[in-house]
Amino acid sequence: MTPTIRLTTAQALIAYLKCQEVERDGLRTPFFAGCFGIFGHGNLAGIGEALQENPGFRYYQARNEQAMVHAAVAYARMRNRMAAFACTSSIGPGATNMVTGAAVATINRLPVLLLPGDVFARRNVAPVLQQLESEQTQDISVNDCFRPVSRYWDRINRPEMLIWALPEVMRVLTSPAQTGAATLCLPQDVQAEAFDFPAGLFAPRTWSIPRPRADARSVAAAAAMIRESRRPLILAGGGVIYSDATEILGRLAGRTGIPVAETQAGKGSLPWDHSCNLGAIGVTGSPAANLVARDADLVIGVGTRYSDFTTASKTAFQAPGVRFVNVNVAEFDAAKHAGLALTGDARAVLEELEPALAGYAVAAGFASRVQELRHAWQAEADRSRGGTGGPLLTQAEVLAALNDFAGDRGVVVNAAGSAPGDLHKLWRTRDPKSYHVEYGYSCMGYEIAGGLGVKLAAPDREVFVVVGDGSYLMMSQELVTAVQEGVKLTVLLIDNHGFASIGGLSTSLGSGGFGTEYRFRSEDGGLSGGHLPIDFVRNAESLGVAARGADDLGTLKEALAAARASQQSTVIVVRTDRDARVPGYESWWDVPVAEVSTLESVRTSRCRYEQNLLRERCFHGEEKE
Repeated sequence: MTPTIRLTTAQALIAYLKCQEVERDGLRTPFFAGCFGIFGHGNLAGIGEALQENPGFRYYQARNEQAMVHAAVAYARMRNRMAAFACTSSIGPGATNMVTGAAVATINRLPVLLLPGDVFARRNVAPVLQQLESEQTQDISVNDCFRPVSRYWDRINRPEMLIWALPEVMRVLTSPAQTGAATLCLPQDVQAEAFDFPAGLFAPRTWSIPRPRADARSVAAAAAMIRESRRPLILAGGGVIYSDATEILGRLAGRTGIPVAETQAGKGSLPWDHSCNLGAIGVTGSPAANLVARDADLVIGVGTRYSDFTTASKTAFQAPGVRFVNVNVAEFDAAKHAGLALTGDARAVLEELEPALAGYAVAAGFASRVQELRHAWQAEADRSRGGTGGPLLTQAEVLAALNDFAGDRGVVVNAAGSAPGDLHKLWRTRDPKSYHVEYGYSCMGYEIAGGLGVKLAAPDREVFVVVGDGSYLMMSQELVTAVQEGVKLTVLLIDNHGFASIGGLSTSLGSGGFGTEYRFRSEDGGLSGGHLPIDFVRNAESLGVAARGADDLGTLKEALAAARASQQSTVIVVRTDRDARVPGYESWWDVPVAEVSTLESVRTSRCRYEQNLLRERCFHGEEKE
């Protein structure tokens, strides 16, 4: 007879999570670091009671359900997807608050387990508080919103369903190709219901993270394509870092002379001063990377999903007949742009590609051109980092000062606004994990919560959160969680009176920055009065952290030094010149402009838009040069 243990569904769930480990390259670690949560009637007596019984499975008290998922996502990214958090919420608004976080996880291919409470499975007391009713079916709740943003979704309507769901959850969370948000919807009555679970369910289990290798014929074909090319370019994405492929990439690039450009997720794949590193690619890219990309006859994408910012809305690669070789653990991404798919782990594939390229190097003329562009870009970057000499600091000046202060192992965290573009261009990385910008979803509000997750994953590193005033006002409350947990963050709050990034985009499209500044209502009914007098220093202090303002480079450096010396979290508020921007270089982003308008500026912008549309490529069946 199979031994059993009588537990509630919630108790069985936590007992199972405690026993899961992962292993890669011989290193074995627990997979779950604990559980973030906010309790309500939909999970208090179920998951809450189970966590109370298991103090070894640490519970973290969050302030916002979306933010706790952001923290979990950042933790998983910092750990290269080898560890994760569970996040639990009550039913209703607590659950739907997590949907945005689920999208961040799935779009960025990062593991997180979501445990939203749900309505009664037995239905007899419906509609319960916060239940969404449907006239067409009773088999629906707000938790169905998680379906499109989850890589795995299930509703546990009977305790024994957990036996079959949990291994599927772990399969998805530990899969390099399929990972993302996994959602188990937990009806509140089922959470508290007991069942005789098989004891074997709670035996320790180790999930081996594989390094799948690409088809040997495809590797040989890729090597032949590289040898035939005259102007190859490696496009390094997040998969390079997640698979620990940075060392082999640097060696391969150095031996062959093939230049490397980095996506947002791939920034840090090479040290910034590596002889083959052209810097950022695409809309937020450097002129060096974008000019080489424009003329490349072969693009070797490693661990990238080719987002529109990376490809400059498919205008980045303009050579006739440009071809693609795609190294990616996900077949879906490896097949993009009609490329030769090398479906496998980035490190494993590059290790097999390296000997196949023995003796190969790019032509001397191309190598010389690459170095010329690299040096020209570094001179231009130095100019931008130096500011304008105006009465207010530029954002570039602020970020450059922070970059110098952070050193090789300090981690910068950011997600939205104009800072991701400036960071992508100007931040000089030496360590693969020192750059943490969430740009798959570019979610405002991620920054402080993300910094919390990064610090939990890497307590030995200094974490510097860069956040605009717009994002700060959306979601700053996880500073309280940092205080509660004794987690030290240094937050650089850039005050530019509103949404400066979108303001700049609006102006470039002829709309003059409409609705993007924090101003009082004016007599004409518009939002064009004086700036709102928001005291960010006092606001941050009210949350329990140290705070101070900085108006110039001297006071900024003093504030950073004081923050480093302190044992508590610090918010440094810096006012910057809203209109001083790091320019775009040799790139374009497809943002449609109104086809008809009474505004002359919009009509002019529409003409430019239509001209740029002609440059978009499809990469199918085009003639080779």
